[in-house]
Amino acid sequence: MTGMKVKVDFDLCESNALCEALAPETFELDDDDFLQILDENVTDENREAVERAVASCPKSAISIVAE
Repeated sequence: MTGMKVKVDFDLCESNALCEALAPETFELDDDDFLQILDENVTDENREAVERAVASCPKSAISIVAE
């Protein structure tokens, strides 16, 4: 089975932190307000939160891609 991964287009990302609020196990802003992906794997446990983060990103910078 093909795994799914979170992908961020850092050229589009404005570090709005909506993704961190919706999926804190996956996304985090560091001390310099740069987005970090804590866990790029999309699992059954985090899929709903990651999908909400993808849908909520005001810059459409986040996507889910097949590995």
